[in-house]
Amino acid sequence: MTDHALLLVNLGSPASTEVADVRRYLNQFLMDPYVVDLPWPLRRLLVSLILIKRPAASAHAYASIWWEQGSPLVVLSKRLQQAMQAAWTQGPVELAMRYGEPSLQTVLSRLAAQGIQQVTLAPLYPQFADSTTTTVIEEARRVVREQQLPLRFSVLPPFYDQPEYLDALVDSARPYLEQDFDHLLLSFHGLPERHLHKLDPSQHCLKGADCCRTASPEVLARCYRAQCLRSAEAFAARLGLRAEQWSVSFQSRLGRAKWIEPYTESRLDELGKQGVKKLLVMCPAFVADCIETLEEIGDRGREQFRAAGGESLQLVPCLNDHPSWVAALKSLCERAPLLL
Repeated sequence: MTDHALLLVNLGSPASTEVADVRRYLNQFLMDPYVVDLPWPLRRLLVSLILIKRPAASAHAYASIWWEQGSPLVVLSKRLQQAMQAAWTQGPVELAMRYGEPSLQTVLSRLAAQGIQQVTLAPLYPQFADSTTTTVIEEARRVVREQQLPLRFSVLPPFYDQPEYLDALVDSARPYLEQDFDHLLLSFHGLPERHLHKLDPSQHCLKGADCCRTASPEVLARCYRAQCLRSAEAFAARLGLRAEQWSVSFQSRLGRAKWIEPYTESRLDELGKQGVKKLLVMCPAFVADCIETLEEIGDRGREQFRAAGGESLQLVPCLNDHPSWVAALKSLCERAPLLL
């Protein structure tokens, strides 16, 4: 019987904190049309302008959170891979990055050379977005098509509302929530509003204050913001949190376009000025700690919150390789549907 491989896919990281490596990584990331969804000439112009100054600033940020073993995202993803290999009995467990190394092309070619024919492709993103889930699937399809690889895929769908994922979030966060705190902020990665509008032929998204709560199943299946709110509400309900104990925000804005709100930066200021002293922050759009959690929230966010009047900001770690997450991911991947 042919082995059935599991391929975990995360976003990726620069090879090092050198400016040249960061520039190379940012160029690959930002030139993805699913990330910056502009026509190629405009995208190339915009990214070229961004790459004048941003690589040096990003390199400094990466250096502030870089581990001795390398990029935290890569190190933590490898730990998850190792834990999943012990749990996944059907075949090898591999790890690829959508940007940087190890690339999807390298890993898929290696699996095919080993005689693997069936791969469960697991984009490690709880909520759906073109800039995460779709780009992973399309890149895998491109590699198989251009390299003529004899591979068939099952694909892990977004799991934002799956009990296994939500229970793992609760298990991993519980030690922090059992401590004394004033407020919990669930900070999800942001997206430009146009990313939501273009996936919504019904023109329902962002048309009212309750649009995410009243989204039809068809809209919900492709609406990142609605899925984030569903994750947050289900998580809070599992812990019995009162409405005033928690809130949601969206981080990591880039450029001048309107992004989904409320913005995390604004929320940190508001909470500090409202008298919140002990703040917990979780980032449920990420399953592994990375620059967006460790540096953007854990360093800059903490400084901002304190400047606004807060006393302490505790970053709750992502799922990383928590045993409950390993068990949940195994269960979710085992029932991933076939992508024809």
